[in-house]
Amino acid sequence: MRIALVHYHLRRGGVTSVIRHQAKVLTESGDDVLVITGEINNDTFPYPQAQVEELQYDRNRGDGAANPEETAARIAGRMVDAMKARWGKPADVVHIHNPLIQKNSALLPALHILNDQGIRLLLQNHDLAEDFRPDVYISRGDYPENCHYGVINSRDFSFLRRAGLDSAGLHLLPNEVVPVKAVETAERTRYLYPVRAIRRKNIGEALLLSFFIPRGRTVAVTLPPTTRKDETVYRHWKDLAESLHLPVEFEVGMEHDFSHLMGSAVSVITTSVKEGFGFSFLEPWTAGRAVMGRRIDYVCSDFEEAGVRFDSLYSSIEIPMVYLSPPVLRKKMERALSATYEAFRLEPPSYVINMMADDIVSHNSFDFGRLDEELQTGIIRTLAANSSALRDIADVNPFLQQLPEWTENPDLIADNREAIMDSYGEERISGILKNTYRQVMENNVVQRLSKTMLLELYLDPLKLSLVGVGHE
Repeated sequence: MRIALVHYHLRRGGVTSVIRHQAKVLTESGDDVLVITGEINNDTFPYPQAQVEELQYDRNRGDGAANPEETAARIAGRMVDAMKARWGKPADVVHIHNPLIQKNSALLPALHILNDQGIRLLLQNHDLAEDFRPDVYISRGDYPENCHYGVINSRDFSFLRRAGLDSAGLHLLPNEVVPVKAVETAERTRYLYPVRAIRRKNIGEALLLSFFIPRGRTVAVTLPPTTRKDETVYRHWKDLAESLHLPVEFEVGMEHDFSHLMGSAVSVITTSVKEGFGFSFLEPWTAGRAVMGRRIDYVCSDFEEAGVRFDSLYSSIEIPMVYLSPPVLRKKMERALSATYEAFRLEPPSYVINMMADDIVSHNSFDFGRLDEELQTGIIRTLAANSSALRDIADVNPFLQQLPEWTENPDLIADNREAIMDSYGEERISGILKNTYRQVMENNVVQRLSKTMLLELYLDPLKLSLVGVGHE
């Protein structure tokens, strides 16, 4: 098969890693691969590449995004030219990664052009803007019709099916998990959070966990963010941890090799409120380290179906309402929900606002992970100043009660590693990928994805987390 893999760039990151693994397994099995990208990478990406500069993010393009229609025509034309230069004809399948987020205003119109030319398209979505991410929502134009779509978890599969796609034209494409190595160290003292510290990673909750770990150990965050909007919040957490003398390390991944960091870990933690595939729930087990922290149901349920067991995850960190102001909380949540709907150019239905308000007043506690940084900071300062608050919060959160005495289960680690490699190892995932390509080549589909229905499915007010909403 001739396969073109398409992405905005090949910089370090999760999607680039996925593309690298796909290019590797396809090449090794005898398929011919060309990666078409806005920014080539000849240093760490050893597979054939063709640069189409117009594929870069709008903010990185020299021409800006002044005329998306002209740029779209250039993108489509140059992509076809790149494929013809390699094969004399277009690819059997053009596999585009993350096309439904507004990083390049000309990409979607370009895909419409390629689709109209009869080129077989597979649109794989690692993220969907409808999932509380109005900052990258494509408000103008419909998503491409009568082509194939891919997603990376069962929730997204279900939502896209309900929004109009046919089972023959929608494919579940889990990511390959590559085993991680741990170089064992004399002491294991870190609860390692291997993450780039963007807002949705919920760094405030990692600080909260540091109050409950044994003395002499630390919570260690590996990497800083790379964008200005995340940097401000990140600096706040660093300053707060320093001022309160919390046992939290930052940027340890800038100073130490990852395998050595993994070797120094008591366990790996995650406090993220939103993930696409969820590597953080799988990779540590392959290095002999357990995962503990915040559960994301729509991610973990897929892994549990594959036989992975999680015994150290929590669904929420409940904060008694006595430590919060319900009127302030309600105002913040309503404002955030209204702003989200407005950013999507929608009017929030009154029943949605009422549903969220009822949820707040009907409980004696509220999940820390749904608070914004201001409210989270207030809770952390209270914990630092008031030992009775520590006891109160531990009393309603069994995970926090058990954290000081937690020990790993070697049998569970071994069983999970085996289950992960069976279900997400190279052989299984490459087989799914190649079978998907065959279906794209063989099946003509007639389908249309409803953006309105997607918004209705994703915008659940009871899932709103203030650190998980994307706004510019």
